[in-house]
Parts: sequence; C-alpha cells; structure tokens
Amino acid sequence: MKLFVNNLTVIDYSYLCSERGMVGESLIVDIELDGSLNDECMVLDFGLVKKQIKAVIDNEVDHKLLVPAQNKCISFNVLEESTQILLDRPEQLPIYLNCPHEAFCLIDKDSVEENGIIEHLEAAIMKVLPENVTGLVLKLAPEPIFGAYYHYSHGLKKHDGNCQRIAHGHRSIIEIERNGEKDEALEHAWALRWQDIYLITEEDLVSSDDITIPEALEPLRHVPHMHSVAYDAPQGRFELIIPIDVCEVVDFDTTVEQLTHYIAHSLASDHKGDEISVIGYEGVDKGAMVRAKYDA
Repeated sequence: MKLFVNNLTVIDYSYLCSERGMVGESLIVDIELDGSLNDECMVLDFGLVKKQIKAVIDNEVDHKLLVPAQNKCISFNVLEESTQILLDRPEQLPIYLNCPHEAFCLIDKDSVEENGIIEHLEAAIMKVLPENVTGLVLKLAPEPIFGAYYHYSHGLKKHDGNCQRIAHGHRSIIEIERNGEKDEALEHAWALRWQDIYLITEEDLVSSDDITIPEALEPLRHVPHMHSVAYDAPQGRFELIIPIDVCEVVDFDTTVEQLTHYIAHSLASDHKGDEISVIGYEGVDKGAMVRAKYDA
C-alpha cells in the first residue's frame, strides 16, 4: 500500500557551490510512503505525515546553509559552540562563515544537488517512522517558473525563528507592471541584478577584526574586496566574510516586504511619472505587493 502527499512543504535554503558561490534555493517536497495498514487501517495518519515528517525536513535542511562536505574547495572546523566553514576557490574569492551548528547541514557529496539532499532526508525520516512503514520516496523539485526569477541569500537577525540564520535563501519570482502592463524587460533586468545575490543590511557590516577566524586563516582578514557581516541573534553569533561583487547593501532589514518596497520605489524613481507595481516572492507562493509612483 502506498500513501502520498504532494506539496508537503517547501524547503528554503542556501548552498555553497565552487562555481556560483552562495546560492539561495527553494524546492517543493512531495512524499510517498510504502507499508502495511496499521490498527487504524492507515499506513500513517496524514496529520502525522504533515507534522512529524515535515518537522524532520525543517530540522535537517530548512533555512540552513547546505555544505558539500566532500568538495575539495570546502573545509570545516566544528568547535564547541559553532562551526566554521570555508569555501576556498582557486580562481575566485573565498567565502567564510562562523555560525551556530544548527545553521549548517553537511551533505556527504562533492556538490549540493537534489539527489544528495533526498538521500540525506530519507535516512533521517526513516528513523522516526513506525515499523509498518517499510519504504519512502522523497521528491524535490523547483517551482515551475515561466518568467523572471532570481536566487538570493540573506539573514534576518531580528527574527525569532530560523530566518535569523545568516546564510539561508530563496528562489523567487519577480513580477513587475508599468502603468498596468506587464514589463518583462524590467523583470529580467532586476532578476539579472539579483541573480545569486547576497543581500546585506547595512548596520550588519563590521570590520574583519570583529570576525572569529582560526589562526591558520588569519590572512582572510586582509583579502581585498570583501564584506564582513556579523550580528548576534537568539540562536547565537553569526559571522560571514563574502566577496563584495556578489552582494548588495541596503539600509533596511531584508524581509520580503522591505525588498518588494525597495524594488518598486527604485523603479518608480528611475521611471518618474509611471506607476510601478511589484509582486515580490519569498520562495514559493508567498510574498508582498507594492505600488509606487513619483511625479515626473
């Protein structure tokens, strides 16, 4: 007997890639369970599927930075209260993080791809399933998008939940209308601007001297063209060093509401006299809508 739940949840996360750097992503989760009927004549109660299995998925990968532990460009150091991760690419600038352990998920592969995430999650989920459930198939897929979108990473230090983690992200649609008409040129221009971007709140910029770095990596403090970002949040101290050219610094917290407001008002300022309407998404099926217009 098979039980299935489509669109069980959406995973919002970022991952490290030796070519693209830090990449924000969103994947839709479908699940199939194989097993015999229990005393309630069910394979597993749908309520438990949605709560128990979703809880495992959230705990393992959601709002985390996924790290390909077998990649030759990756090194990591697990301390008592934090984990230090270095992406050291030979022809590109490095990325370094020092964060609480729960901010990361180590994937035992040389790259973070859907199959590797599936293997990791299936192993974790099977541990919590009852004996009558003998098989599990997890499916991960990006949202079908036929227009413009971008991948972004960020952290929200004021958030009580897991959004406070400094390196989590999303794959997000951008929809823009100009005077009531869809403007694909503006959509694609903004998507290109924020493709694989890391968004920084200005007040979180710090000196490299404020970043905790092991002695062997001290030269990182002096690498040019890098931003140092750090803040204290309920889960602990979060620290990041990242190349300037993959960042945009803004003077607000990078919630989807604020980001959509920023896009709309930036475009309205550039196109005075036109009404600009923006729908900005945070991952899949959620976001904000803003209209803006400046007198010509």
